[in-house]
Amino acid sequence: MREYVSETNTCTACLGRLLLRCALSACLFGWLACAQAASPSVALHYGADAPLEELKAFDIVVVEADHGFDPKRYKKPYSELYAYIAIGEVQPSRAYAAAIPAEHLLTTNTDWGSKVIDLSWPELPTFVAEAIVGPLWEKGYRGFFLDTLDSYRLASGIDEAAQQRGLIAVIETLHQRFPGIRLILNRGFEIVPAVRDKISMVAAESLFRSWNAAERRYVEVPASDREWLLGQLRRVRDEFGVPVLAIDYLPPQARGQMRETAARIRALGIEPWVTDGQVSTLGIGSREIMPRRILMLYDGSPGALLINHPALRFGAMPIQHMGYAIDFHDLRKPLPAGPLAARYAGIVSWAEAPLAHGRQVADWLQQQIEQGLRVAIFGSFPFAAEGRLAQRLGLKSVAVSGTAGRLTVLSQDAMMAFEAAPQADRRNLTPLQLADSQGRSLLQLADAQGQTFDAAALTRWGGYVLYPFAAMDLPNTEQSRWIIDPFAFLQQALALPALPLPDTTTENGRRLMFIHIDGDGYPSRAELPGTPLAGEALLTQVLQRYRLPTTMSVIEGEVAPGGLYPALSAEMEAIARRTFALPYIEIASHSLSHPFDWDRAEQAAPKKKDEESYHLEIPGYEMNLEREIVGSVDYIRKHLAPPGKAVEIMLWSGDAAPQAEALRIAENAGLLNMNGGNTIITRSFPSLTAVSPLGYAIDGIFQTFAPVMNENVYTNLWHGPFYGFERVIETFQMTESPRRLKPIDIYYHTFSASKRASLNALYKVYDWSLAQSPNLIHASDFIRKALDFETMVLAREEGGWRIRGNGELRTLRAPLTMGYPDRAASGGVAGYRAGKEGNYIHLASGDTWLRFAASQSSAVYLADANARLTDWQVQKAGLRFSLKGHQAIEFSLANASHCSVLANGRPLRPRKSSGGVQSFRVGDAAATIETRCRER
Repeated sequence: MREYVSETNTCTACLGRLLLRCALSACLFGWLACAQAASPSVALHYGADAPLEELKAFDIVVVEADHGFDPKRYKKPYSELYAYIAIGEVQPSRAYAAAIPAEHLLTTNTDWGSKVIDLSWPELPTFVAEAIVGPLWEKGYRGFFLDTLDSYRLASGIDEAAQQRGLIAVIETLHQRFPGIRLILNRGFEIVPAVRDKISMVAAESLFRSWNAAERRYVEVPASDREWLLGQLRRVRDEFGVPVLAIDYLPPQARGQMRETAARIRALGIEPWVTDGQVSTLGIGSREIMPRRILMLYDGSPGALLINHPALRFGAMPIQHMGYAIDFHDLRKPLPAGPLAARYAGIVSWAEAPLAHGRQVADWLQQQIEQGLRVAIFGSFPFAAEGRLAQRLGLKSVAVSGTAGRLTVLSQDAMMAFEAAPQADRRNLTPLQLADSQGRSLLQLADAQGQTFDAAALTRWGGYVLYPFAAMDLPNTEQSRWIIDPFAFLQQALALPALPLPDTTTENGRRLMFIHIDGDGYPSRAELPGTPLAGEALLTQVLQRYRLPTTMSVIEGEVAPGGLYPALSAEMEAIARRTFALPYIEIASHSLSHPFDWDRAEQAAPKKKDEESYHLEIPGYEMNLEREIVGSVDYIRKHLAPPGKAVEIMLWSGDAAPQAEALRIAENAGLLNMNGGNTIITRSFPSLTAVSPLGYAIDGIFQTFAPVMNENVYTNLWHGPFYGFERVIETFQMTESPRRLKPIDIYYHTFSASKRASLNALYKVYDWSLAQSPNLIHASDFIRKALDFETMVLAREEGGWRIRGNGELRTLRAPLTMGYPDRAASGGVAGYRAGKEGNYIHLASGDTWLRFAASQSSAVYLADANARLTDWQVQKAGLRFSLKGHQAIEFSLANASHCSVLANGRPLRPRKSSGGVQSFRVGDAAATIETRCRER
């Protein structure tokens, strides 16, 4: 391997436990099985853009530390970064290269342009410790991948024994200087007996497939070389008890060969990693990451915001509901470089017309298709689909008759006419036909002369649905409809496999519910006896009545003495302090001056003459994003929040469309953020186009949308009817069936407490929601689940699945075709519950091993609960787990009829039993549950 800096993350505690288990079980299962169990999974990626969120599927991730990765920030309970270090060579570009005396450089490695270091140099151990490892240790690296250990053999006439003694001295010095250091050696087989107690693993390159750096090509390893290397690795593993790693090389587009090679290595009891020759793509090891990101291309335009583009308005929700995160990319910008098939499950393009540089886009898309990525096109091809460009996609452009006449729908697939029937219109005709027998028309149109056109189709490379047959706006309304079933089209066009994928609507089988309130209207007078301030009415009439977890915000410019209502400020601040002191209230900011237009706020645009202001006009205040966000939070912390109570959420105001700078300020201040979106589906707007996505990222910072819109929409912008918010129940129902698309989010403003009709609507909404037996959380919990959704990784591993996240999102949704979760054969799986689209699988932590079975498990498992799992232990005689929530604990157990159940040490009887499931209730909001089961 070339001289390269990369850090290896060893899951130290994990590795120690595995090695102990290996030692105890070796006599029973033999060394091969033991070595496989004991070896941590390892990945190497030396690129500046190493996809760390995906790579956390591996226990150890070796990276090039000079790229600036932060090992402390990355560190997970289950995964760490290791730094690559070249001991035997140095690249001239290294910061420390000039400090190595020329007389201690033996020769040049012409393949890589690096200098070979004399390992017998007496000062080398100190130099490595102080100049190389020391700075990386300070940054937080605790594991190191030591490379180029045998490079001294490139020089002639050297004393190999002296070189090896020097290498041993380096390793011993590192252990003396840095207690707890973990080291992986790349080769160095001769010194393993001397340092066996100081190394965690030994690696070697090119067991089956190699990279010839001089000729820049991939080659098969000769059988004789393979047998020699295999012998060395087996000796290290079997005689010295050190796990071994084999690193092989294949072209990044050869995923099938990578998978096959990794399996061959793994079958030998050796940890595999198969990557490209530059170690800069997402390879395959003992685990194979299953891509769950979609690259969404869209045709942006100057001054237009992505939040208004149909790619986000319409296309994102179905993709996210299917369990995939989205990377949006504006087609006006340079297209992503390098191999993408390992990171993305597919490409979706949503354009309104061919682009001026469409030929470049077409060539790029063709390259991605050739590398195995599938493409789904909405609206228009981003290039002129004619001639050769059409031909290579299995299409042809056909002539349109000059004779006027109506188009008719000749045939349509079952996935068409999803919410509205397709309306053929010659004015919107794209004259394309399928010319490939592998394609399947989804919508075929015909003109009066019998000429046919395929307006939507599945193809060998994916599929397309042209305007206006994807989603269309209804004339003379503010509504729209899907013409094609987006779920069916995306699944088939992108050939998305059956996977257990994350779900943000549910936890422990129960639909999530939270409440969040924007502070608008705090100084309003309520139309109630005594005309209290709306803030007071909200506190006494709603918050203290229900005592539910609620996220409450205020607008500083309404409440503070320097704001719009100085005469009422003292009273409002006192109300806010009483509200924020309640233990079930979570505190948020709703800004200083309530920007109505965050894009203009970001530009700090001055108000033009006779133009309405884009924010509340606070006396003496000029727009400042830092003051709006961080300043308003500081005001709440200093003047309204109880000492020590966190203020960690920014609830966006107005159009709730913050741009990059506002999001960056919130992120840097450590604030979570939410609001935006426009989920308003009702019986009078019965369309999934009225269901917004989970959110989206701008420049890598995610904005979480409010799952459901607030009462403003349901009351005609607060013009009445003031009981209109009760119709949000329709929204909750229609986002529950036929698919559970959203949690229950009761989202409203303080002014809803100012009228009797709106208060009654709130009571109706609260009561209906609680009757659904939800799992209650705070808004911050949901935001963290959304962030976890964005970065959760799924990997295939030996007949099962490794799922890793931050531990916030605790539900996977798996189609029934995958079978039933096998709780007894899995790790970190508490149970499951049947849902409308498969099984909701309950996770106990952020690191899960999941295996499916063809039939339902006979083991005891958690069927559902209205609280969060805070501990989960599988014991010999049953289960021990803890639940913590915001209401009296309810839970159900399956297959527990032969078990006694205790809650907080006291016997607990089931309230009801049905279909092998027993339901229990505990009067407290937290409980430790034990099952003690007899053998059956």
